[in-house]
Amino acid sequence: MITNTLSTSVQKLTQLNWGIFLLILLISAIGWGLLVSAAGGEPNVWAGKQVLRFGFGAIIMLVLALVDLRWWLHFSYFFYGLSLVLLCGVEFLGFIGKGAERWIDLYVIQLQPSELMKIALVMALARYFHSRPAPLSFRQLLFPFLLIMLPVILVLRQPDLGTAMILLMVGGTLFFLAGVSLWYFAVAVIGVGACIPLLWSFLHDYQKDRILIFFDPGQDSLGAGYHITQSKIALGSGGFWGKGYMQGTQASLNFLPEKQTDFIFTLLCEEWGFMGGSFLIALYVLLIVLCFRIILTTQSAFGQYVAAGMTMTFFLYVFINIAMVMGLLPVVGVPLPLVSYGGTAMLTLLMGFGFLLNVGIHRNLKIPQHSIGIF
Repeated sequence: MITNTLSTSVQKLTQLNWGIFLLILLISAIGWGLLVSAAGGEPNVWAGKQVLRFGFGAIIMLVLALVDLRWWLHFSYFFYGLSLVLLCGVEFLGFIGKGAERWIDLYVIQLQPSELMKIALVMALARYFHSRPAPLSFRQLLFPFLLIMLPVILVLRQPDLGTAMILLMVGGTLFFLAGVSLWYFAVAVIGVGACIPLLWSFLHDYQKDRILIFFDPGQDSLGAGYHITQSKIALGSGGFWGKGYMQGTQASLNFLPEKQTDFIFTLLCEEWGFMGGSFLIALYVLLIVLCFRIILTTQSAFGQYVAAGMTMTFFLYVFINIAMVMGLLPVVGVPLPLVSYGGTAMLTLLMGFGFLLNVGIHRNLKIPQHSIGIF
């Protein structure tokens, strides 16, 4: 039995999309180099820890990729429920960092449950829509709508507007792929638009400042607009080829805030210029294209939903972060995937790719479309 299991695992490894794995490794290696630069040439400040996290996450990614896809189908709701419990636990056990209560200290790791929820939500929605072919009635949409709104409300309480936006957009993407009528989306957009004045009153002062500064950063360039003002200066000063590795003045003189996390793309562009930024974006685009190939070649509905949800989550990370540091979106706490310093974000991203690679390995597996369990 052990021999058969090993033989099956080896066979699955040969079917793994190694192009995706190598691109993940290359993008992460760029991030390690940038973290060394952000620390003034000291690899042990941020880069060393990030390499260890990547190694641990890569092992998890490969393990997730090799498990039978039907196993993940059966345990999708359990994964969602566990993530929701941890998210609720932030209300009671969470500690505050950078003005927000988002982390639970598990002693071994400081866990950010909202990051896990990005993966768990995709899995839960994929299971639900897999068992219900289109068209879906209004009553059938209530349960998946609840799956989205429960974590969104909890995340907004932390407060974490960026993650809440990602959860809503990824959920909306899976609703669209499930064949939900466009009229529902139109009604939702109109409803949100009508509620903007009410939603505005629930925002914290610093969140309101970020939105107002987005329209006119110059009105408070030394206060609420400092981050984006310094980011634009660093981006522009890099020019076409950049100032050279560890030669960026905005970063080395600490004018650029959060250079190791949210604004690391700015650090890249200051040191390597337009060409360096374009090269990283090209790697992201190539990685997303390979992910789309998995979506289009997968036989099971569950696999397609999982792959699409994970790809959309990754795309939103990239798009929101880069647009944010360029001043095209308000500043929100969304890291640059595989590059920014961070533990939970790195691990959950690699978990997401593990599920996506799993779908690729099992792309020819046909799973009957019928309800599973109590839902």
